[in-house]
Amino acid sequence: MLNTVIELEPQQEISTSITKNWTPQAIECYKLQGNCAECSIKKAHYSFDCQMPKIIEILKLMNGEPEIE
Repeated sequence: MLNTVIELEPQQEISTSITKNWTPQAIECYKLQGNCAECSIKKAHYSFDCQMPKIIEILKLMNGEPEIE
């Protein structure tokens, strides 16, 4: 079902474990509205392509909006 909502590039899979609960990193991305330039992960210069904006959409569908303090 979610694959019809969010199209992934071939051979890009998102682990189902990361889409079960709002993590601190997911909440950060949510607060930044997916602005990767401000993300702590992006600033660390990791060599992978971030999938967090896609994960945020799945989390919103599955769990609703996060509780933010």
